[in-house]
Amino acid sequence: MATVELKDVRKVYPGGVDAVKGVSIAIPDRALCVLVGPSGCGKSTLLRMIAGLESITSGSVAIDGKVVNAIGPAERDIAMVFQNYALYPHMNVYDNMAYGLRNRGTPKDEIDRRVRGTAKTLELAHLLERRPRELSGGQRQRVAMGRAIVRNPKVYLFDEPLSNLDAKLRGQMRVEIRNLQRSLGVTSVYVTHDQLEAMTLADTLVVMNAGLVEQSGAPLDVYEKPASTFVASFIGAPPMNLLPLARLDMANAPQGAVTIGFRPEDAVVDKAAAGWSLDATVEGIEPVGAESFLYCGTPGGRIVLRVPGRAVAQPGDRLHVSVEASKLHWFDERGKRISSTA
Repeated sequence: MATVELKDVRKVYPGGVDAVKGVSIAIPDRALCVLVGPSGCGKSTLLRMIAGLESITSGSVAIDGKVVNAIGPAERDIAMVFQNYALYPHMNVYDNMAYGLRNRGTPKDEIDRRVRGTAKTLELAHLLERRPRELSGGQRQRVAMGRAIVRNPKVYLFDEPLSNLDAKLRGQMRVEIRNLQRSLGVTSVYVTHDQLEAMTLADTLVVMNAGLVEQSGAPLDVYEKPASTFVASFIGAPPMNLLPLARLDMANAPQGAVTIGFRPEDAVVDKAAAGWSLDATVEGIEPVGAESFLYCGTPGGRIVLRVPGRAVAQPGDRLHVSVEASKLHWFDERGKRISSTA
């Protein structure tokens, strides 16, 4: 298969728009790397530079150890799955999946073997004669994935492939993509703005902000030890609670800390915990089934609490909220993570 390595990759558009500001990422063979971040952070531009669809201002992109800056998309041995599926409406499923192989001069019997084998894997075998307009959104996405799979590329690139699907189908397709990528063992780069999608799919998670990498690592490491207030507020649903220390009575904060953070699930309501506590007033309640979210006001600002089961609190109730010392996060004036006190 292949590794993908980016070294100080930059993209400056005409007019001086600095879209990607020097990104270095090393993606191991067979890994699934997810680029996540808000709209305009540069993640799709970075993906297009890997694909060869966007020129590189400076830096290098290497696939399987070979720098491909000057190599066109067709010669990079990659396959891309787009947000809008990019299927040919006048072709049936079989021909959509076979199109790229025919263009490469693949023998007819080999095309048939690959297309039918991939269709079976993706549960599309009974749909090979249908046209895209006769398919559901999930089926169209499977066809787009199948078209990529039959080529046996070194690298798969996914550009927000699930954003046009409803929530239930997105959840199903996440599982299918993860299982398929593991079974195929092909190095993959996946772009999304959905942090839940990113957390559940990634071997390596790369959080981008304003053209830069804010943090990269295993998804749970990024979640549990965010490198900045940006990562803390972007990864997690609901996100981490962040409060300015200037508004709070806090005597034992680490030197240089100006912001304290804690995850909604790490707060304990109306029970003492060895760490830190504050008073809160319930402003709103959001029951979501097995748990509830309590939106509260505090002297430092608004916070969200995640509590199990149905909330017994009501708007206007006053609560005592405690957080263990080991569950607290501290950030300096630049928004960067700092170590806690001993």
